[in-house]
Amino acid sequence: MSGEFPVDGVEVSQLLVVTDIVRSVAFYRDVLGAELYREYGGTSAVFRIAGAWLLLVTGGGPTEDKPTVTFASPEDPDSVSHQLTMRVPDCRAAYDTLKSRGAVFLAPPKDWGHEVRAFFRDPDGHLLEISEA
Repeated sequence: MSGEFPVDGVEVSQLLVVTDIVRSVAFYRDVLGAELYREYGGTSAVFRIAGAWLLLVTGGGPTEDKPTVTFASPEDPDSVSHQLTMRVPDCRAAYDTLKSRGAVFLAPPKDWGHEVRAFFRDPDGHLLEISEA
């Protein structure tokens, strides 16, 4: 067994459902500094950020390959079942940079002894974290 799932060369993409693709592209590109890789018909965009793939899609109903699934952005940003965490070498510096670009943080970075972290949201309410170990 090679240890790769399911075969060598696999990459993982994170998918977030957004309500306004133009607004979200601007946020991830201009605030987070993600590299816009490709856009698809005004309903989705693919980014590279810190070596990972991030796919933003607008909501939509079931399809033949997912007949019971509806994609929707978060209804309540204070009730979280998912978050995107970015490890950074200096949380306070990242906080200052992101804040200067328009990110709105829930609170300033908190030092917990073993890590420093701070949380903010994207335009649709997805919870994002910067964390320094």
